Amino acid sequence: QVQLVESGGGLVQTGGSLQLSCAVSGRTFSYFTMGWFRQAPGKERDFVAAINWSGTSTNYADSVKGRFTISRDIANHTKYLQMNSLKPEDTAVYYCAARRGVEPVTTARSYDYWGQGTQVTVSS
Repeated sequence: QVQLVESGGGLVQTGGSLQLSCAVSGRTFSYFTMGWFRQAPGKERDFVAAINWSGTSTNYADSVKGRFTISRDIANHTKYLQMNSLKPEDTAVYYCAARRGVEPVTTARSYDYWGQGTQVTVSS
């Protein structure tokens, strides 16, 4: 079994930055593709970013390109989402996800494991 625990959410003003972390335990972290998704109230869960197991391939939603950066620390079984230039429309619950496949895909149903989520609120 795989456990994912997010941290780093909070309240920030427009233009500010936050870094989300996702600690992974329970299985071999190295060979998982990792993703971040978000869900705003009343909306579907949307793809944000993903990174393959080696860190050599990343994928971003158009809405966050140039502002968000996904990375992973294999030695510490942790991945990160650095969020800069935050906007009110980035407000959502952010979820960490992992999949056994090798590609950093964008569809939520392709991911096998999920964290509980962390709230990010951007005030205007």
